[in-house]
Amino acid sequence: METLTIIGTGPAGLTAALYAARAGLAPLVLAGTMPGGQLTQTTEVENYPGFPEGILGFDLMMSFQKQAERFGTKLKNAVVTGVELTPGGPQKLLLDGEEPILTEALIIATGARPRWLGLPSEDALKNKGVSACATCDGAFFRDVPIAVVGGGDTALEEALFLTRFGSKVTVIHRRDELRASKIMQKRAMENEKLEFAWNSVVEEILDVKQDKVTGVVLKDTVTGETSVLDCEAVFMTIGHIPNTEPFEGAIEMEHGYITLADPSRSTTNVEGVFVAGDCADHTYRQAITAAGMGCRAAIDAERWLAAK
Repeated sequence: METLTIIGTGPAGLTAALYAARAGLAPLVLAGTMPGGQLTQTTEVENYPGFPEGILGFDLMMSFQKQAERFGTKLKNAVVTGVELTPGGPQKLLLDGEEPILTEALIIATGARPRWLGLPSEDALKNKGVSACATCDGAFFRDVPIAVVGGGDTALEEALFLTRFGSKVTVIHRRDELRASKIMQKRAMENEKLEFAWNSVVEEILDVKQDKVTGVVLKDTVTGETSVLDCEAVFMTIGHIPNTEPFEGAIEMEHGYITLADPSRSTTNVEGVFVAGDCADHTYRQAITAAGMGCRAAIDAERWLAAK
C-alpha cells in the first residue's frame, strides 16, 4: 500500500509531490493522459515567478518533475479510470489495464481543460494565435486586432484585459445579449476598444495555410450569412471542463469541480482525500495558484497522516 498517492503531474500535482517527498512520504504520482498538464501544451510562459526572460511551458514542467524526483517522488504513467473512496482510507484507485492501487492518503490534482469549439482550423492554430488564456498569452498580441469568443463574465473579463494590448477587441457572441453580469456589461460597453459581433458563431479560423491567425469566418445565427472578421489572435472563453470524470459519484462536486470541505484548506468531504489545482478552482486557473494549492494539499496530507 502507498502512503500518499497524487493524481496529476501539472503544477499542483508536482508541487504537492515536492513538498510530500521532502517530508519523507515518498509519494507516488500518477501522470494520467497529459503528463505535465496544460503547460506542456503552451509555448512561452512569461508570468511564472523566477524566470525574467520567460520559459517554455514544457521546460518549466520538466523542472518541476526533476525537482520532485530529486527528493524521492515516484512517477508512474497510469490513467485512473475510477475510484473507491472510503472516509479515513484506504483509498482504492482503479487503473486502465493495470492492477488497482491502494493508498492511505490521496491528493487529486487532475486539472481542467479548456472548452474548445472543435474546429480543425482551431486545433491547427493553437499556440499560433489561438489561445484559451488571456492572462498567459495576451501580451504577445500588442497593437493588433483580437477576437474573444464567449458571452459570460469570463469572456468580458478576458476581453477587458486584452484591451491593454490589442488595437481593438471584438467579442463574438451567438446571441444578441450577453450572459455576463450587469456590472461587467457596463464596463465592457464603456470601453472604447471593445466591439461586439452579435448573433455570430465562428465557422472557421483563418489561415491554416499561413500557419497563423489572420481572421475568423463568422456565421450569422439569424440570417445564416457569413462574413470575415480580421484579427491576429482568437481567445476562447467558453468555459473549462474539470478532469474529474473518474471521481463522479465518489466525492462531492459542483458543476464538475471538486468541492473544498473547508475553503481555507485542501480537504474534501472524504477524510484523507485532498484536492489541489484547477480541478477545484474555476476562478483563477493559473500555474502559480495551482502550485500554491499543491503545497497546501501536501502539508494537509502530511499532517493528517501524522495524526493518524
